[in-house]
Amino acid sequence: MTNMDTALQQVVERVRAAAADAIPLRLRGGGTKDFYGQPPHGELLDLRALAGITSYEPSELVVTVRAGTPLAELEAALAEQGQCLPFEPPCFADGGTVGGMVAAGLSGPSRASVGAVRDYVLGATLINGRAEVLSFGGQVMKNVAGYDVSRVLAGSLGTLGVIAEASLKVLPVPPAEATLAFACSQADALRLLNEWGGRPLPLNASSWFEHEGTGVLRLRLRGAVAAVDAACAQLGGERQDPARAAAGWTALRDQRMPWFAPGEAGSLALWRLSVPQTAPVIAIEGCAAPLVEWHGGQRWYLAPPAQASRVREAARAAGGHATLFRVPAAQAADCRVPRFDALSAPVARIHRALMQEFDPHGVFDGGRLVAGDQ
Repeated sequence: MTNMDTALQQVVERVRAAAADAIPLRLRGGGTKDFYGQPPHGELLDLRALAGITSYEPSELVVTVRAGTPLAELEAALAEQGQCLPFEPPCFADGGTVGGMVAAGLSGPSRASVGAVRDYVLGATLINGRAEVLSFGGQVMKNVAGYDVSRVLAGSLGTLGVIAEASLKVLPVPPAEATLAFACSQADALRLLNEWGGRPLPLNASSWFEHEGTGVLRLRLRGAVAAVDAACAQLGGERQDPARAAAGWTALRDQRMPWFAPGEAGSLALWRLSVPQTAPVIAIEGCAAPLVEWHGGQRWYLAPPAQASRVREAARAAGGHATLFRVPAAQAADCRVPRFDALSAPVARIHRALMQEFDPHGVFDGGRLVAGDQ
């Protein structure tokens, strides 16, 4: 056996023993997203030994990689070939893994233009709650057998099994990029984004937030050189220094901007509202102006966990939902507010059926997605 085969067998045996002894397992890679979802429970199963890029065909735009592989290692290998993960997976801290990226299903600033993590998962190898090694999907888009199962794993937070390996679609790095800045109100930013979205422009990412009392809309363009240059000429605004702009988008992706700091150090939690891009300004009593991303589709607010009903009602009124994304560390242990909105009855039935099929013995931490009182 190779080292990777040995590592896989060790995980299989660990899952088999947990099922026999009724010991729940908590799956973990780099631990950079432990804060996300319901607080994790169970005996720790560290998956970082399941590491390595097993297949990479740059000409086919496909990479197959073990789940414990550091995300930074994968991105470096892609960059050497002028390729990338277009959805810009967030790196909230050093040490994140590919398995954690898929399991969390989180995407960065470009998500509204290029798609989400699940849109790039072509196939996956999973160890289910019966300790069976199952493969779904394939290495090309044409192989659709079981493809939906692979996509379901994106965002499952380890509740369906151990993601041992994933095949991912990658894309070339766009030849040109530019960031434009516009001073404007939130309402004007939303209006402009909706207007631009209906035009043939190489829109890639956007953000709006208030800085020192002034609202600033930043728009990132990516694509062919001629298309980016033409869009800059049409749209106006102030073109940003490329290096400084790139650092700003990275800080936004990883939530290392000063805007997010009150949620880390104080009593305010970070809330994510997922709403239609066309939703108007959402004013929430007691909350400062949000940080708006994804051309209006994702809006971040800072509010105490106790304001859950107010925040969630505002999201529902706009046609969306709210996630309690990050709770201040000092409050995390005692916070009883569900991290995710309650599931509708039909979705809850599907959720339970999937859990029963993949993990009939309750080996994995199913509570990461649904609070016990939901």
